[in-house]
Amino acid sequence: MHIESIPMWEGSGNNYAYLVTDEKTKDAVIIDPANPSEVLPTVKKAVDSGVNLKNIINTHHHGDHAGGNAEMLKTYSVPIIGGKDCAKVNKTPGHGDTFTVGESIKVKALHTPCHTQDSICYFFEDGNDRAVFTGDTLFIGGCGRFFEGTPKEMDKALNETLAALPDDTKVYPGHEYTKGNVKFGIRVLQSDPVKKLESFTNSNKYTQGKFTIGDEKKHNVFMRLDDPDVQKFTGKTDRVDVMGALREAKNSM
Repeated sequence: MHIESIPMWEGSGNNYAYLVTDEKTKDAVIIDPANPSEVLPTVKKAVDSGVNLKNIINTHHHGDHAGGNAEMLKTYSVPIIGGKDCAKVNKTPGHGDTFTVGESIKVKALHTPCHTQDSICYFFEDGNDRAVFTGDTLFIGGCGRFFEGTPKEMDKALNETLAALPDDTKVYPGHEYTKGNVKFGIRVLQSDPVKKLESFTNSNKYTQGKFTIGDEKKHNVFMRLDDPDVQKFTGKTDRVDVMGALREAKNSM
C-alpha cells in the first residue's frame, strides 16, 4: 500500500489527512480530510494519475477530522465510513469488523472510545506492511484528551486494543504533536527510548509513520502504566489512577 500524508493547518492544529492507495488496483481512501482546500489538490493529482477514490474514512466526529466531509462530497461523491456521530456518515463498522481497499489491503476497525465515544482506529494490512491510523486516540509519545471518556477507557484503548497489534505496525496519528508529547514524557521517564524520541523530534519536523506500536510501548508514558518510574511520577500504583494522573499533568503543562 502507498500512504501519502497531507499536513493541514500547519502551525495551528498540525493535523494530518492520509491518502491510502492499493498499488495493484489503484483503489484508495482518504482519512480525515478535514480541510478540503489543502486536501483536494493532492487527491485530484492522484485521481488524474489513475487513482480511484472509493471512500472517505473518519476516525471521530470532531470538526478537525470530519468537518470537511460535506465539502469533499461536492467533488467526490463516495460513501463515508466513520464513527456514528461523524458528519454525513454512511456506515459505522462494528468493533473488529473488516473491509478491503482494492485487492490487497485488509482494514480492521477498532473501537477506542475515550477522546470521543465514537472514536475508531483503523488497522491496515497489506502483506507484511502494517499501519494503524489512530486519530486522536494515540499520538507518537502521547494520547488524546479524555473529552468524552475516562482513564479506564483510554487504558483499554491504548494498552489492550492497540497494544495487541503487531509490534511492527506503523503509527499514523491525527496530529503532529510529538514535540510537546516528548517534552512531557521526558519529565516522567528519563529512559533511553524516551531520549531517543526526543532526539528524533529535535531533528525531524514530521514523525508520522516513523514509529511503531512496539516503539510506543517503550517511549509512550501512557503505555507504560506499570513502570515504577511512571508510577513514582504520579504517586499512584493502580493503572487507571496512573493514567488519570498522567493526563491531568499533561493537561496542565
